[in-house]
Amino acid sequence: MSRVARLREDELDAEQKAVAAAIAGARNGVVGGPFAVWLRVPEIAKRVDHLSDRLRTNSQFERRVVELIVLLMVAPWQAQYAWNTHATQAREVGLSAAVIEAIRAGTSPPFERDDERVIYDVFSELNRTRALSDATYARGLATFGLDAMIEMVTTAGLYTMIAMMLAVFDGS
Repeated sequence: MSRVARLREDELDAEQKAVAAAIAGARNGVVGGPFAVWLRVPEIAKRVDHLSDRLRTNSQFERRVVELIVLLMVAPWQAQYAWNTHATQAREVGLSAAVIEAIRAGTSPPFERDDERVIYDVFSELNRTRALSDATYARGLATFGLDAMIEMVTTAGLYTMIAMMLAVFDGS
């Protein structure tokens, strides 16, 4: 159960209504999860929505890779709203059920693709140690390049923030 009541339509001011419409338009008509909380501070909601849209719709990565990053970042936080949403999307865009289940269970996934293994190694190490060794950084850089590494870490940071919002305000 959420610690923060969802704002009703009649409680929204003009700015909140505009931001809610933009968020809902990109998310199948729903302003849910952390966006329902951020809507109370519409400037934050608007900026997070803009960043989220950029990373989801204009990524240099296949959606499968983006969803893998998301799952790796929300799993340690046990952010069920984000996990459920993105596990479904990950399956739809080609991430294997075995990989998704292993991430959920906290075990090493059976990767068939090298890019997925590198992503997993980068973010598993980052989650575990709160740092990235030179060797793992070099593997990520050699596989993806600097601009892609920047985008990967930005995506991971966004979904860590989302998971934190859910941990604090979802209350479960």
